[in-house]
Amino acid sequence: MANSAQARKRARQTLKTRARNASLRSTLRTAVKRVRQAVAAGDKTVAQNVFRESVSVIDRIADKKIIHKNKAARHKSRLSAQIKALSASASA
Repeated sequence: MANSAQARKRARQTLKTRARNASLRSTLRTAVKRVRQAVAAGDKTVAQNVFRESVSVIDRIADKKIIHKNKAARHKSRLSAQIKALSASASA
């Protein structure tokens, strides 16, 4: 257990921050999952609309430094590639 008042306060703050970060990470995972489900369904227009909403969520969480900006870019790039592959496979 923390010995000083400062350390006790830091422990309290850490619990609150950790809960908030966990919630935001969950929001991120849900946004990514929604795009993947839309791609799996095979409807390109729905997938693009969901992707547009998810990009906003991903960027917002990266701005808060919950995830690194490169990880956010990697998520967006891979999801975008899946949507593009969907259109190529549908037309072929």
